[in-house]
Amino acid sequence: MTQIDLGWGEGPSERYETLAQNFRPLFVEIAAGALDRELNRKLPDAEIVRLKAARFGALRVPEAEGGFGATLPELFNLLIELSAADSNITQALRGHFGFVEDVVNKAAGPDRARWTERLSRGEIAGNAWTEIGNAQQSGFSTKISQADGKHVIDGQKFYTTGSLFADWINVGVTGLDGVGSAVQVRRDDPGVEVVDDWDGFGQILTASGTTRFVGATVDPADIVADENQFRYGAAFYQVVHLATLAGIGRVLSEEVASAVAKRVRNYTNAAGPRSSQDPQVLQVVGRIRSSAYTASAIVLQVARSIERAYRAHFAGDAAAEEQANAIAELETSQALTVVTDLILEASTIAFDALGASSTRKPLGLDRHWRNARTLSSHNPRIYKDRIVGDFAVNGTPPPYQWRIGLAS
Repeated sequence: MTQIDLGWGEGPSERYETLAQNFRPLFVEIAAGALDRELNRKLPDAEIVRLKAARFGALRVPEAEGGFGATLPELFNLLIELSAADSNITQALRGHFGFVEDVVNKAAGPDRARWTERLSRGEIAGNAWTEIGNAQQSGFSTKISQADGKHVIDGQKFYTTGSLFADWINVGVTGLDGVGSAVQVRRDDPGVEVVDDWDGFGQILTASGTTRFVGATVDPADIVADENQFRYGAAFYQVVHLATLAGIGRVLSEEVASAVAKRVRNYTNAAGPRSSQDPQVLQVVGRIRSSAYTASAIVLQVARSIERAYRAHFAGDAAAEEQANAIAELETSQALTVVTDLILEASTIAFDALGASSTRKPLGLDRHWRNARTLSSHNPRIYKDRIVGDFAVNGTPPPYQWRIGLAS
């Protein structure tokens, strides 16, 4: 059935259904094991291997370079569908898609070709940027140095989401010149150790824990200064979270509707003989589904703004590109608190449509709130309304990039 037939609205393009059919059978397989993986803490190694084999990670690589040539609205809509199957996997691939976006923003040449070839083969990248403890906002303690004529990096990262499953790790470092940069390191380099020590109460299967680098080898050609990375990065990474939240809303609405349809026990003070005939219960179910629908629609609208920023990068007009980047960040900020609130509320009121038995661990309904709450904590959402208000009142453009750590 198409997205329209399922009531989720029109897709982002005429070809979207054809593109999506490449992956929907795999999404069904992923969804079938999602609850068991959650309850028994089984990492989605096999599922990510199958996605790699399907070259899901090459969605944004142009067809002429071996990929699928997906637009950003198409990518984010597919991430909504993947998140409905298992939001842990979307989160685990977030760093990969951010790295791919930087690659497809590169000019034609050997640097771009080296990576598009790898990505088109199905190789994926993890993420290693955040440092904890006494890390500074102004720079990274993970640094490049030279040893035996080679460039190497040393340091430790946390929140290294997806790196355990990856072929490469995209790392934020301080370069030899003291400039903040990104580098790519082979996951299987002898100097790399990825530890599955993520202990958050949500998104527990994303391998978002520690990665250590001890003399890990770096190709100098892969050192990219911060200022040369794609400019709409902050908006892009935030919208991956929003797409993940929208997908959580979809699967939540489906699971609650199914549970209500099957429920035979009822309360003496209910408004109908069965939950499936109780207008108050149906109202809750409808509200959850409407929240998921609205979240998905907002994600697609914001995705269009990021697509405009991507296209402006190649148009040769620096002022127009700057404007497109600023608007993409603004639209993301405007969407963030709304989508977050919709899904957090939906994952809370879901239990109002069911009895106390719905809180039993084997059902796993709590995972939707835990996952949504954890994703929402990655977003600095308390700042977004202020940023939007500052633009509305004072014309202040939103900040492009931000980091967490000790203030200098």
